[in-house]
Amino acid sequence: MSDNDNSDTQDNEQIPEDVQGDPETSQQDTDAPEAEGIEAELAKTKDQLLRTIAESENIRRRASRDVENAHKFAVEKLLNDLFPVLDSLEKAVETANETEGASAIAEGVELSLKMFVSTLEKSGVAQIDPLGEPFDPQQHEAMAMVPNPDAEPNSVMEVMQKGYSLNERLVRAAKVIVTKAAES
Repeated sequence: MSDNDNSDTQDNEQIPEDVQGDPETSQQDTDAPEAEGIEAELAKTKDQLLRTIAESENIRRRASRDVENAHKFAVEKLLNDLFPVLDSLEKAVETANETEGASAIAEGVELSLKMFVSTLEKSGVAQIDPLGEPFDPQQHEAMAMVPNPDAEPNSVMEVMQKGYSLNERLVRAAKVIVTKAAES
């Protein structure tokens, strides 16, 4: 070896270790940003997991509520088809009561009507017969307004067609005639 080569080795020996670069220290320096990136990704993945769990729980609850509503209100279409039958039975009772000699028929039809209404009530159907009550646009459909000095203004004077609700949800509004204040 030449003197030049020997001087290079001596120079290397004189450099402190921390300046030369410790392999462990340099490895830790490169691991720190990597660890922070992994922790950030872990936090992001954990957040996504929690959101996914919450969303699936919401979907489960919504599906359960939809199934419950389907059970409660599945007969709504059938009810809409049966309401004209109820109306006809009510008219038949009314007509038979007004006709002489038809009291036996009126009694039979009235018993059938009561049985029909009772069966509907067992299934959660309630009749809305608002005669004399204040007008409620949520449950009543006003067909006309008539001045009547003897009745309270904005009250139901006559029920043209009864309304019905299924499990407290309106299925058919009652068609009514409402009183209005007498014009002065």
